Amino acid sequence: MSAPTRTGVRLHARFAHDLPELAVPWQAERFPDARILVRNDPLARELGIDPDFLRTEAGLGFLTGAALPEGAVPVAQAYAGHQFGGLSPRLGDGRALLLGEVTTPQGELRDIHLKGSGPTPFARAGDGFAAVGPMLREYVISEAMHALGIPTTRSLAVVATGRTVQRDEPLPGAVLTRVARSHLRVGSFTYARLSDDPQLVGRLADVAIRRHHPEAADAENPALALLQAVTAAQAELIARWVLVGFVHGVMNTDNMTISGEAIDYGPCAFLDVFDPSTSFSSIDRGGRYAFGNQPGIGQWNLARLAEALLPLIDADSTRAIEAAELVLTAEYTERYQATWREGMRAKLGLPASVDAATVSAVASGFLGLLEAQQADYTSSFRALAAVARGEFRPPTVVDSLALAPWVARWRDLAPDAALIERTNPVYIPRNALVEEALTAAEAGDIAPLHGLLDAVTDPYVARPGLERYADAPAGGGAYTTFCGT
Repeated sequence: MSAPTRTGVRLHARFAHDLPELAVPWQAERFPDARILVRNDPLARELGIDPDFLRTEAGLGFLTGAALPEGAVPVAQAYAGHQFGGLSPRLGDGRALLLGEVTTPQGELRDIHLKGSGPTPFARAGDGFAAVGPMLREYVISEAMHALGIPTTRSLAVVATGRTVQRDEPLPGAVLTRVARSHLRVGSFTYARLSDDPQLVGRLADVAIRRHHPEAADAENPALALLQAVTAAQAELIARWVLVGFVHGVMNTDNMTISGEAIDYGPCAFLDVFDPSTSFSSIDRGGRYAFGNQPGIGQWNLARLAEALLPLIDADSTRAIEAAELVLTAEYTERYQATWREGMRAKLGLPASVDAATVSAVASGFLGLLEAQQADYTSSFRALAAVARGEFRPPTVVDSLALAPWVARWRDLAPDAALIERTNPVYIPRNALVEEALTAAEAGDIAPLHGLLDAVTDPYVARPGLERYADAPAGGGAYTTFCGT
C-alpha cells in the first residue's frame, strides 16, 4: 500500500504485486500544459477522494499519473486478445497505465487507470496518446450507462494534455482517468494460458475469484464456478445493452471484463432506428459486432475464457470440455434470455402475472413493427406510456394502422404507464448530439458537453428545456463512429 497524500488519497499496488508476470512497471508521460476539461466530483466522493484535491496542481498530477503517492507502482498490464476473431497473443496496455487501486469508504477496491498517457512497451506502432474527442466520448457514454443502471467502468476526469496527436488530421490530445472494479479481461486469461508458467492461470483465477466472485472459492470446482459467474455476469450485461439499444462496436476479448462491467468505449453508439444489423464502427466492415450479433459474440468470447480455464476445471480434457460447454450453452442462453425477457416486461409495463412466453411474443411483435417502420427505438418505447394512458400517438411510435392490432393485444394485458416511464429513458446520448458536443469541445467550448451530461445522467424524468436531447433525429440518423486510436 502506498502512503497517503496530504488529502488522504491512497493507492494500493495489489495487481502489480500479485501478478508481476502481467505487469510492466512504467511511468506516464508528463504534460506541462495539462488542464482539466471535465471532472466527476460525485464519483470522486464515492471513491473517498476530496474533489477539492482534484482542483489543485497535485490533483492534476494524480489524474495524469505525473504525481502519485509515495510507493505507488504504475504498470502497463499484459493481456492477449481475439480481435475480430483473430488471436493477437500480446496486446497489453499500449497507451494506458494502471496507477493502482483505491479502497472506497465502503471497503471496496477500485482501479485508477489512465488512457492516453503515452507509449508503453506494448504500444507496437501506436503513439500511445489519445485525442480529446474519443476520451470525452468514453466519459459521456460511461456516465450515461451508469445512469441507466448498467454495470460499467466510469470516468473520473478527462484532462487536455496541451499537445497535438496525429490521426487523419492533427487533434488536441487528452488523458482519460478511468475507474473500474478491475481491468482483468478474458484476454488476461488467454495471455496467461499462452505463457510458459503453468501456475499463472491458477494464480490469475485466484485473484479474479477473490476480487469479483468470492463465492466461487467455496465451490466444489472453483475454476468452473468462476466460469459460471463470469458467464452469468456477461450474459446479463449484454442483455442490458440490447434492452437500451447500445452497440459496443468492438467486442474483442480484450474488451470483455471478468467483473461484468462494460469497458473500452471506442466506436460505440446507441440505436436511433431499430435495426438488428446496425453497425456504427468504421473498423467493423463485416458487421461482426453489429447490434443483433452481440449476444452471440459474448458467448464466443466466453468460450475463449473457458479454453484458458480447462486445465483447472478438470485434468481430463474431455470432462473439462463437457462441463464448460454446458455453461456456455445452456447457462449462458438461459441467463441472457431471462434478463432480456424481464427487461422487456418492464419496458412494456407488463405485470408479473403475464407469463414468459406472452412477454416474449408481445416484445417480438413490437420490435418487428419498429424494424418494419424504421422507427426510433428509445422514443418508441417511451411513447408507450402515453398509449397505455389512452393517448394514442402513432407519429411518435409507428404507423397507426400497423400498430393498432398490437396495441389491442398489449392493452388487454393491463400495462402500467408508470413502470414504462421508470424503465425507458427520455434521454440517451443521441449520436448527433454527442458529435456536436465533441466537436465543440475540440474547439475549446465545453458547454455543449455539460448540457449533454446534464440530460443523460438523469435520463428517466422529462424536464422542460431539454426537448432537443429527447428528439429522435429526422431521417433515421445515419452515423459512423471511429475508434480514435
